[in-house]
Amino acid sequence: MGLGARGWALGASLAWTLLTAQMLATSPAAPQAPNAPRRIVSLVPSATEMLFAMGAGPRVAAVSSYDRYPPEVERLPRVGALVDPDVERILSLQPDLVIAYASQTDLLAQLGRAGIPVYVYRHGSLGDITAGMRALGSRIGMPDDAGRAASDIERGLAGVRASVAGRPRPRTVLVIGREPQSLRAISVSGGFGFLHDLLDLAGGDNVFGDVKRESMMVATETILAKQPDVILELHYSDSASREAESRERDTWKLLPGVPAVRNGRVRLLYGGELVVPGPRVVLTARAFARALHR
Repeated sequence: MGLGARGWALGASLAWTLLTAQMLATSPAAPQAPNAPRRIVSLVPSATEMLFAMGAGPRVAAVSSYDRYPPEVERLPRVGALVDPDVERILSLQPDLVIAYASQTDLLAQLGRAGIPVYVYRHGSLGDITAGMRALGSRIGMPDDAGRAASDIERGLAGVRASVAGRPRPRTVLVIGREPQSLRAISVSGGFGFLHDLLDLAGGDNVFGDVKRESMMVATETILAKQPDVILELHYSDSASREAESRERDTWKLLPGVPAVRNGRVRLLYGGELVVPGPRVVLTARAFARALHR
């Protein structure tokens, strides 16, 4: 049902994560331990997807509250997320590696006191995704498998870039969150981070590209002043009814002076993978390209 209350809450949480996590660069690969970790707890959905993509899924002992992919994670214990990690549950699982965000300073300190190894996950740009996969693969003793998976991603992205080469580049607002059926609390991609990079790769020019932030809140007046050719809006449920999607698209009719609205180029994309900086970014890049150039 469109974003819906649950979907909007997830979208708001993901947008807040982009604003606050400060994932500025991928950590360099940590030295490989003599014994590769066998019980990994991942609090980072993108890292979870990377582990499964490189063939380390059987080592994953628990995941975050927001992990939805691949389907195998549904059988795994949940141990909280960015703002609410369940430390007692994590410790009870006796992991030999925990993957956490750099901003989870309290959790990192508690795990350190407990003597549990930690891999601090950071991301920023699109290139950091594959660099991060290679670094994670080295950390868990699977550098070759991780390298192959990362190379597959890079080839896929290169294919998308080639497919839009030479086409007109529409000026685009990339909306990553707003209140359902309302133009309040609009969060958009700024000119930093993997979402901005995906938009650029797919052949769109981010009208907020001059603002070097991953995301920010903007008013309708600001969008009107930017005069975008395309409004590309991300919804984090996997699908919506035709009626619900139409209602969300029609919400933008409150801004008839925006070229994207006037010309019927408000594009709504649905899928939980859209804001996960992991192996499925190729799917997101392809979706962006289709939406921008039809």
